[in-house]
Amino acid sequence: MRRITLSVDDALAERFEAWAKAHGYAQRSEAFRDLLRERLERELVESEEGHCVASLTYVYNHHERRLAERLTEHQHRHHTTCLSTVHVHLDADHCLEVQLLKGRIAAMRRYADTLLAERGVSHGHLHLVPVQRHGPEEDAHVHYTPAV
Repeated sequence: MRRITLSVDDALAERFEAWAKAHGYAQRSEAFRDLLRERLERELVESEEGHCVASLTYVYNHHERRLAERLTEHQHRHHTTCLSTVHVHLDADHCLEVQLLKGRIAAMRRYADTLLAERGVSHGHLHLVPVQRHGPEEDAHVHYTPAV
């Protein structure tokens, strides 16, 4: 681990301290690491280069004609990308699903956009975590480590 000395003005230091305390950080170092990691991850994700693991969360009306079937078809067409799906019944009309995904960042965005654009799907959100992929492209047994 490398030590970095950082100088900031008093107002910024006070805001940072208040933010860290409000978010439950016991140490400034961990709070700063998380902020730095978040910014670097954002740049990787925005570049759409490389691989990621992701969660895709959405709510849908299961009474919408053939929607559940169409969503399942999306998952089957992308069976190497969609690792798992959690399905929860919210009420008599609505379901919540969370899909765990892996693949190229640009492909994950396209997949999520297509699925979330289905009529009857709402409250969609894709959360991407950039990773380094270890292993040949065609190998099914691959390891991933966080990129940042």
